[in-house]
Amino acid sequence: MRGFRWPPPPDGGPRTWGPGPGGPRTGRPALPEPETELVATPHGVRLERLVTGTGDQVTVFAHGLGNGIATTRPFGSGVSGRKVFFQFRGHGRSDTPPGPWTYLDLARDLRAMADLCGATRAFGASLGAGALCRLLVESPARFERLVFFLPAALDRPRGEVARSRLAALVEAVEGGDASAVAEVVSAELPPAVRNTPAGWAYLRQRIDQLLRDGLAAGLASLPEQAPLRDADALAAVTAPALVIGCAGDDLHPVDVAERLAAALPRATLHVYDRPGVLWTDRADLRERISTFLDA
Repeated sequence: MRGFRWPPPPDGGPRTWGPGPGGPRTGRPALPEPETELVATPHGVRLERLVTGTGDQVTVFAHGLGNGIATTRPFGSGVSGRKVFFQFRGHGRSDTPPGPWTYLDLARDLRAMADLCGATRAFGASLGAGALCRLLVESPARFERLVFFLPAALDRPRGEVARSRLAALVEAVEGGDASAVAEVVSAELPPAVRNTPAGWAYLRQRIDQLLRDGLAAGLASLPEQAPLRDADALAAVTAPALVIGCAGDDLHPVDVAERLAAALPRATLHVYDRPGVLWTDRADLRERISTFLDA
């Protein structure tokens, strides 16, 4: 397997060594990030937001831990209507209120974004899926359709792999070391993608955003918490739900997706056979999400 290295070659494209072509390659840079806005919420925390699309249907998208608007937008690329992307507290330009923070705090962030835009559909990835679960315990009838992508925790805290990965990311970002950040972020990519133009573009975008906006230290305690005390609390949720998991994903164990689907009365479970689905099965994932939400 060809390895990963940082910084990128000076010509802007990945270089490989060993068997195979060794000449310079061109890789398109990441697209410029769209202009976002800071929005005041009823609970006093300003959150960064991006609204795209048009129409009466509104879907709110909640990102994963250490991620944000840029990494969540691909999930909504095929969804109709208006799409509301935002950054949880401690991410991007959103406020960093005094901690410690809990999933209830994240649920308030999500609820505020949904209410301000009149969202009737919700998508949650990883941490966002946990925040969505916590919101639904308080308001089980809040949304008409739900998508949970790679839920990371339900009624038990995340495992040691997730805790150590986040701790390493927070430390690298706080130190301002692009190489250290790249080493941690590169683990998000399937090995076959890491030394490709698309992989480099993704890394550049993620590193630029993380080093520009930072990552709040208060996020480090979230993997030690569980969104819910008891998964049975979701029994009152009657909205149709799609739960998506991936076999072999150490950060998002497939059994969490299975237990979440079992706890939701009207859930459909789909499990991909390998991790890195945004890279390996992007078209299928996009169609699956959009078809479900637009039904």
